[in-house]
Amino acid sequence: MGQERRTVLLVALVAGSLRLVGLLRPVRGDEAGFTLVARAWAPSADSLYGPYFVDRPPMLVATYGLTDWLAGPLAVRVLGALAAAALVVLAAATARLVAGDVAARWTAVLVAALCVTPLIDVVAAKGELLGLPLVVGGCLLALLALRRATGARSLLLAGAAGAVSATALGYKQSLVGGLVFGAVLLVVAVLTREVAARRGAALAAAALAGAAVPVLATIGWAWGAGVRLEVLSYAVWGFRADASAVLAEQPASAPGERAVGLVLVAAGAGMVAVIGGLLVHVRDEVGRDAAVTWAVLAMLGADTLALAASGSYWRDYLFALVPSTALAAALLVRRRSKRGLAMRAVVAATAVSSAVSFVVWGGVQVLDRQELDETDTGAALAAAAEPHDTLTVFGGRADLQLTSGMASPYPYLWSLPMRTLDPGLERLRGLLASPRRPTWFVEWVHLGAWTPEAGARLREVLDEHYVEVGGACGDHRVYVRRDVERPAPEPRCHG
Repeated sequence: MGQERRTVLLVALVAGSLRLVGLLRPVRGDEAGFTLVARAWAPSADSLYGPYFVDRPPMLVATYGLTDWLAGPLAVRVLGALAAAALVVLAAATARLVAGDVAARWTAVLVAALCVTPLIDVVAAKGELLGLPLVVGGCLLALLALRRATGARSLLLAGAAGAVSATALGYKQSLVGGLVFGAVLLVVAVLTREVAARRGAALAAAALAGAAVPVLATIGWAWGAGVRLEVLSYAVWGFRADASAVLAEQPASAPGERAVGLVLVAAGAGMVAVIGGLLVHVRDEVGRDAAVTWAVLAMLGADTLALAASGSYWRDYLFALVPSTALAAALLVRRRSKRGLAMRAVVAATAVSSAVSFVVWGGVQVLDRQELDETDTGAALAAAAEPHDTLTVFGGRADLQLTSGMASPYPYLWSLPMRTLDPGLERLRGLLASPRRPTWFVEWVHLGAWTPEAGARLREVLDEHYVEVGGACGDHRVYVRRDVERPAPEPRCHG
C-alpha cells in the first residue's frame, strides 16, 4: 500500500473515531423524531408512517428503525461515524482520479475536517451525513464509467452510478449532487467530443436505468404496504412546497438570522474560501478539464440552490456542500503554483479551525456547560409520569418527547408540519378538548409565536382542561390535565 493510501486511511480512521464522541451526548431533536416515527411505523392507504407525520423518505426512517432496534436511539451515530470515514476514502479516491495522489491526500484532510467540526455538527447523524458517501460514490462511479472503462463494464459502472446517486435521495430529498454531477459530466464530455455521441447515449441510458431502481423499489414498497402513491409523493416531495409557502408568509427573523449564521459558519469552516477559489480560477480549470469542472460547478449550484430553497438554514445543511467543496479543492490543490499552495494553506487552515473548535466544544462538554434543556425536561417528566401517560410538546421538541418515554396523540413532532398541516391549530384544539387529550402538555414555544389569533384560542382550551404544574428547563411551561394528579416535575438543568 502506498504512502498516499495509508495517509487517507489514517485520516478516515481519525474522522470516524472523532465522530463517535456523539455517543456521549443525548439524542437530538431530528434523531429523536425519526426514531419515534420508526417505532410507531404503521403505513396505511392515507398515511405513509401512521401515527406521526414526517416529510422524509422511507429509507431514512427504516435506517433509524434498524439502528434503534439493534442498540437504541444513539446507535445511528455509529453509522454516522462509518459514513464520515467512508466519505473521506471515497472523496480521496475521486480526487485521485481527477487530480492525482497529492490532491487525494489534501482532499481527505479537508473532508475529515468538515465532517468533525462542531461549527457544523459533530454529534448528530442525520440524512445529510448518512447520504454523502452515496453522493460521492456516485461521482466516483460516473468518472470510472466515462474515463476508466469500456464496453459492457462502462455501462455497468454507469448504471451503478445512477443507482447509487439516486439512493442518496432516500436519505435526504435534496441530495441531488451525485445525479447532477454525473449528468453534466456526460453532457460536457459529449459536447467537447471527449466521448462519441453514441457511447454517451448508451452511458446515459444505463445511468437512467440505474437511477430508476431505488425509485421503483420505493414505489413497490409503498404499493405492497397499501400506501397510495399520492400519499407517498406528498410526504416525500409535495409537503416541501406547502411548507416553503408557510415559511415565506410567516415572520422571517429567525430564518434570516440562521441564514447569516450559516454563511459565517461556512466561512469559519473554510468552505467559502475553497469555493471562492474555484470561482476565481474557473476559466483556467475549464480549460484544463472542462467536463469535471463544469460538473463540480453544477453540483455546487444545485446543492446551494437546494439549501437556499429550504428556508430553514440549519447548520448541518452545510454537509450537502461537502462533496462539491472537496472536488473544488482537489482541482486547485493539484497545481504546482501559487494557486495550489494557496489552496493547501486553505485546507490546512480548515483543519486547524476544526481542531480548535473541537477542543473548545470538548471543554464545554467536560465542564458541563452545555445546555440540555430538552432532554433534562424529558427526564423529569418521565420521573413524574405514570404508565400509559401521554405528552404533547407545542413547538415540536422530539428529543424531549423521546426522553419522556411517552407517546403523543398529536401527529406532528416538528413545528413545521404543525404550522403547515394544522395552521389554525384546529386539530390540536380539538385534541385538547377531547377524551384523548394528552396527560401532559409542554409549551416549549409560546402558543402565539406563529399564529397569534390561533394561539389565543388554543390558550382558552388549554386553560379549561389543564393546570400549570411548574416550569421546564429554560423557563418553559409544563401543564397536566385537571382530571389527574401528578407530582410537579423537577428537572436537573445542565449548563
